[in-house]
Amino acid sequence: MNLYQLRYFSLLAQTGHFRKTANQLCIAQSSLSHAIALMEQELGVSLFEKQGRRSVLTPEGAEFLKYVEKSLGILDEGIQAVRHAANGEGIIEFGFLRTLGSEFVPALARGFLEEQKEKAIQFRFYTGTSSSLINGLKEEKYDLILCTKMENEPDIAFVPVGRQDLVAIVPRQHPLSQRQAIGLEELAPYPQIYFSRTSGLRSIVDHLFEKIQIRPQIAYEVEEDIVIAGLVSKGFGAAVVPYMEELPRMDVKILQISHPCWERRFYMATLKSHHLTPAVKNFHDYILKFSDGG
Repeated sequence: MNLYQLRYFSLLAQTGHFRKTANQLCIAQSSLSHAIALMEQELGVSLFEKQGRRSVLTPEGAEFLKYVEKSLGILDEGIQAVRHAANGEGIIEFGFLRTLGSEFVPALARGFLEEQKEKAIQFRFYTGTSSSLINGLKEEKYDLILCTKMENEPDIAFVPVGRQDLVAIVPRQHPLSQRQAIGLEELAPYPQIYFSRTSGLRSIVDHLFEKIQIRPQIAYEVEEDIVIAGLVSKGFGAAVVPYMEELPRMDVKILQISHPCWERRFYMATLKSHHLTPAVKNFHDYILKFSDGG
């Protein structure tokens, strides 16, 4: 029994006439009769019986039709879904650093949807730290992510797509709070709220202090940058963090780092072995066009 036979059977059940059904299918009536006879032979029951000039379903045929229509309906939905996917439609599972969620990502997603406005595309947004996003990418929870580049990840392709400035933050009553900019060495005498080793920013801040040959006084280690800023606002220490839109609204003083010069780059990451659907591939290419290339 094949798909054509099932479709023939379904249409014949609707029309009740072999000739009309054959004409709609653009096949010979004998071909239709042969297809139905083969189905009946395979099933071991009669599917139709004559009532005057009509062919109507037998009780067994009516029961079988329920399953045929359900199966054809599911199959047609699948065919339609694949056709939509081939046309660049579907769902994009998109993970990104929370600090990119206030401006960069909304502008990116809106611009892409405007460019693809004739297509049915839906985003599912996720936020997290670089390490959690990369783990989710490797588990194929996400199609692509925006994160800090992590070392020793040979299965992941990282492409630079943007940058964030790094700034120093101190409590409002801190001795440095009257300054607008500092050299990083001026922060060294004070306790630091530092990124934990699971954060992609740890190596970046480490490298900053290595450049000036100073070891910071690490008082606390935290993974999330916004949590670091919260601790700084309550006087737990000073910190070096990427600039975030929330910082001006928090009880901290933002200080530009005049020396050494540095900035945080963030990357688009994809799993090398993961197939990108046309919708995701289009978004991937749009990010490259939208970004400044790091």
